[in-house]
Formats: sequence, structure tokens, C-alpha cells
Amino acid sequence: MSLVFIVSVLLQLGCAVHVVRSGRPLYWIWLLLIGSYLAVAVYILVAVIPDMRHDPRGRQVTSKALQAIDPKRRRRELQRKLDIANTVENRRRLAEESLQVGDYVNAQELYQSLLSGMYETDPNFMLGLAQSQAGNNDFVAARDTLERLIAANPTFRSPDGHLLYARCLEEVGETDKALEEYHVLADSYPGEEGRYRYARLLRQVQRAEEARDVLQSQLRRAKAMPGYYRRKEQTWLKAAKLELAQIGDS
Repeated sequence: MSLVFIVSVLLQLGCAVHVVRSGRPLYWIWLLLIGSYLAVAVYILVAVIPDMRHDPRGRQVTSKALQAIDPKRRRRELQRKLDIANTVENRRRLAEESLQVGDYVNAQELYQSLLSGMYETDPNFMLGLAQSQAGNNDFVAARDTLERLIAANPTFRSPDGHLLYARCLEEVGETDKALEEYHVLADSYPGEEGRYRYARLLRQVQRAEEARDVLQSQLRRAKAMPGYYRRKEQTWLKAAKLELAQIGDS
């Protein structure tokens, strides 16, 4: 049995299932069986694609597929919108997208332009600026931005901002302060990165036994978590296992 025939049958079956689920006339099934690839192509164009446009799940799948094919597509769309209307909302969206795709220079410029007037101390814009500065490896500027954020918005809470602040302190050589922040994050950060970075820094300052305790506790805790959580955090859990192995070898 050839691969072409198998693919044809699978496509026909998939479209037939769509016919039944969408309540379309059953004559489509006969057309699909008779017409093979041509009928499948026609059906996808006149039925499947229009349905996907109106189905939130379909739109999400389509959006992800387009993003995978052309990662900068959304950014170009947002840039066009900003060119048409230079509003705070359009700049915010483009800044967030630039940060997401790793264009830290553009993100930093946009966030700096947003931090004026009534938004001069907006905590979300300040956090975005700090994230883009850190992305540009300017950890001193990022730390300073976060400290201004804290001073201007004492009730603002952001786990990602807290972790970034600890990272900045570590990068600029304020090790003791970084350890204090990581110690808090080890219990409060909603993920494994905070615990891993705390243990790694402990090991770097020759506190290997404490680092081992943190890592062992982290891995035991992860085993008790649901599978989806371990899959989501697998990067940091793998890094924790490697760090623990290196402590054992040292």
C-alpha cells in the first residue's frame, strides 16, 4: 500500500468526520470518497477554513501556525498599526511583541517613550523597560529601573520582576543581596527557576551543602507535582539535576 494512498484515505476520513460534526449535507462524504485529493482540497477551501475563522480554537491554531511560519508577522502588523495611529496602546502592544521576539533594542526605545506624563511611573511599563535592558545585558540599568519601580509603586507585585531583580543583583556583583532575594523566591516563585538560581549561586560562593539541600528539596517537590507541571518546568529541573551532579563530583 503506497504512502500516497494512505495519506489520501486519512485526509478523506478527516474531512468526512468534519462533515458529520459540522452538520453539512452528507453528499459531501460521497464526493470526498469519489474525488480523492481534488475533493479534499475543495472541501478544505469551502468548509474547513471558513469554520476555523469563526471557531476561537481554530483561530488560535491558525495563529500559531502562521506565527511558526513567519515569526515576525505579528510584529509587522503591530508596526503598521503604530504607523497609522501613534497611541499608547499601539506602542504598548508593539513593545510587548518586540520583547517577546527578542528585539530588545526596539522594546527598550518603546518602553522609554511610554514612560512619560501620566505613565511616568507605570509599573508594567517600568518592568518592560527593565526586561528589555536586561535583554541587552545592561543589568545595572535594569536594576536601577526596578529600584525606581519599587520606590514609585511599593504595593506592586510581580514574581517575574522579583526574579529579574535578583538576577540583576547577581550580575552586577551584589551577591549577598542576590542571595537574600533568591532565598525568598525559592519559596514564592511560581516555577523552578528561582530555586535553581538560588542553589547555583550558593554553590558559586562555596556553600555547596546548602546548595545541595535546596536542589534535593526542589527535585523531591517536583516529583510530587502533576506531570504537566514537570513538563512545563523540565528545562529548570534538568538544570537542577545537572547542578546536583556537579556538586556531588566536586
